[in-house]
Amino acid sequence: MKLDIMVPGLPLSEMQQLARDAKQAGFDGIVVTETGRSAYLSCAAAALAADIDIATGIAVAFPRSPMVTAQIAWELADATGGRFRLGLGTQVRAHITRRYGAAFDPPGPRMREYITALKAIFRAFRKEAPLEFSGRWWSLSLLPDQWSPGPIPVPDPPVDVAGVNPWMLRMAGEVADGVHVHPLNTPEYLKTTVLPEVSRGAERAGRDISDLQLIVPAFTVVGDSDEERSQWRELARMQVAFYGSTPNYSFIFDQIGFGGTTAKIRERQKSGDLAGMAQVVTDDLLEHFTVTASWEDLPGKLVDRYGSVASRVVVYFAFMGWMQDHSYLQRWERVSAALRASSERSLTLDSITP
Repeated sequence: MKLDIMVPGLPLSEMQQLARDAKQAGFDGIVVTETGRSAYLSCAAAALAADIDIATGIAVAFPRSPMVTAQIAWELADATGGRFRLGLGTQVRAHITRRYGAAFDPPGPRMREYITALKAIFRAFRKEAPLEFSGRWWSLSLLPDQWSPGPIPVPDPPVDVAGVNPWMLRMAGEVADGVHVHPLNTPEYLKTTVLPEVSRGAERAGRDISDLQLIVPAFTVVGDSDEERSQWRELARMQVAFYGSTPNYSFIFDQIGFGGTTAKIRERQKSGDLAGMAQVVTDDLLEHFTVTASWEDLPGKLVDRYGSVASRVVVYFAFMGWMQDHSYLQRWERVSAALRASSERSLTLDSITP
């Protein structure tokens, strides 16, 4: 299990500094989200600053043609020496249609076709096959040599997909290389929805779930005093309320016995009561979505919660600590070292187990 840090797009010089600090702190990778800034430019800046795994988590797919995305991912794979993962998501209808002016529906089948188009383009870049892709939404058949980047000396960039509902998780298991699990996750959701649905999709393609990487964000409430932990607890409460306002995610609350939570959050959201939205998320409810621990206990808590599920755990709030104080990531050095040692012990035991 690897430890990554989640980061929004940053001014490029700041992203380079964060990449160096994350590498020094022992993080295995950086997962870049796409909000107001391009995820890809931030990835390029990080790639030129530190030798560290880099992924988009996620970049928005539909406003860019598969060819544009494939070209960018190809260059980033080359620049990182094969340490780049392309994480894609649909975003939500309003953003795609009203902010980007692009088509959205139907998001699931459209994303499936997008992924298969990307992989056809990668084969064409390697000159393994001519570019001949004909789908419902994209048709691609022209790639003269002078317009192709050509083969690169590293594997194709893995393509990961963000999924929440069962259909998207099954689709990711079937055609993608990994899954970005939503930050609004609980052990129950991982056990009863993510693992079974991704496994079903993988089986359709003659694969096993172990062939995919599961990339799981974690809300960590960490500190050696309640005062230190309170900042992260309240940030987690706000994030659960924010994500929990999405109707399609309401089943995650239902699974843990908090049915009706999304309706209560949306009621307060419609009246502009942001504080009231957070108040809906009680301490009992919040506990399902967070890992609360001292710094010493955090590695064990992360292994207990995610060790049998996640290929990579992505720390959601560490970036915010870095923004407050650039030395903050030094607090994570012992955590990353302990997780690395734990993984090495597991590998050793696996190698001698009959």
